[in-house]
Amino acid sequence: MSFVASTGSERIVCVMVGLPARGKTYVAQRVCRYLNWLGISTRVFNVGNYRRKNAGAEQSHDFFDPDNAEGNIARQMAAVEALEDMLNWFERDDGVIAIYDATNSNRARRAMIIEHCEKRGVQTMFIESICYNQDLILSNIMEVKLLSPDYTKCDAEKAIEDFKSRIKHYEKAYQTITEPELTFVKLIDVGSQVIINRIQGYLQSRVVYFCMNLHIARRSIFFSRHGESVFNVAGRIGGDTDLSPRGKQYAETLPHLIKKHLGDNELKVWTSTLHRTIQTAEHLNYPKSQWKALDEIEAGICDGLTYEEIEERYPEEYANRDDDKFNYRYRGGESYRDVVHRLEPVIMELERQHNVLIIGHQAVLRCVYAYFMNMSHDELPYIKIPLHTLIKLTPRAYGCDVEYFKLDIDAVDTHRPKQTKATKSLTSVTDTDTDANTNPVIPEK
Repeated sequence: MSFVASTGSERIVCVMVGLPARGKTYVAQRVCRYLNWLGISTRVFNVGNYRRKNAGAEQSHDFFDPDNAEGNIARQMAAVEALEDMLNWFERDDGVIAIYDATNSNRARRAMIIEHCEKRGVQTMFIESICYNQDLILSNIMEVKLLSPDYTKCDAEKAIEDFKSRIKHYEKAYQTITEPELTFVKLIDVGSQVIINRIQGYLQSRVVYFCMNLHIARRSIFFSRHGESVFNVAGRIGGDTDLSPRGKQYAETLPHLIKKHLGDNELKVWTSTLHRTIQTAEHLNYPKSQWKALDEIEAGICDGLTYEEIEERYPEEYANRDDDKFNYRYRGGESYRDVVHRLEPVIMELERQHNVLIIGHQAVLRCVYAYFMNMSHDELPYIKIPLHTLIKLTPRAYGCDVEYFKLDIDAVDTHRPKQTKATKSLTSVTDTDTDANTNPVIPEK
């Protein structure tokens, strides 16, 4: 059953509230990514983008002064245009959750949003980000605002001073949420304290739960598949086999690779409960945890078979999986959609953690990688996660930096590219992917 189907006809607007540089856009983007990964149709509507489109990007701080009548009109027009686009999106694209990203910093603006939404049968939920930690505010100004289109041609020091002046203008008119009738969550210092009011229903609860687990501390998340296994060499899927000789060599070399790209920082290592991931982590001198949720996709009746054997014994199953790989469920096993939902607790815990290395399996790491890189369900089952390669992700406010470090230890290529009608008749099931990898791969000796 589709996850979205379980939400019924519920439609919600998550309205961001807060002064500039309080992490609103960070929270909005993270919530959007999480919900889309779960299969809940979600989109962010950033009022600043509408304002830049209509009035130009490079506006001085005076534009945001509440006493500037011309600026007020332009910003109000941008807010209304974004709001109308958002409400039309619900009806046009069957949206489930929209995130209205702006300061929405006074009661009049919030009342206007509620009025528009109620007319269209859309619920409102407010997410206010309050930040007292000056280091967090300055960090957000440095990392996010200096990369904003508002300051692309501005000297860094001048940009910081201008933005601080912009914040002072907003502070003049800012009214924190005190309206008792509103559904809201207040995040203090990006989740160090959370206040909730009138939260109702499953979807609102999921949003709150996710927000409670966020932090913005700098960290790295490392991925590695287990070393090459005996089944990998034989071309068989699933199973619980040991590492091949080359896989054992990778396990012995992995600690040096981690040390090189982590330094002396602390690290937690997570593996599945299967032998090949545990063996790959054997030489790593860091705290380790085993997660049943990180076990490879359950292949059911196809477990232990080669793709040639699956095509011969279960031709209909084989064809169905090629037609819709994300939703196809192995008979007696799982689909990628199933794996995404069993990985939700892992994702939630990852959002709480600092540096983590996950030693996992191809299908599972595809799901986790797709979450951090905001990739669609159509793309997810075809992400290339090569053996004997360390992947480093560094989360940022608007996305993730990614680096690949490949060790010079041979391994079979288990990647199967998406088959089209034209290629199905020309390629066999054992063909490997010959397309260039779009991510930078850095060889490691």
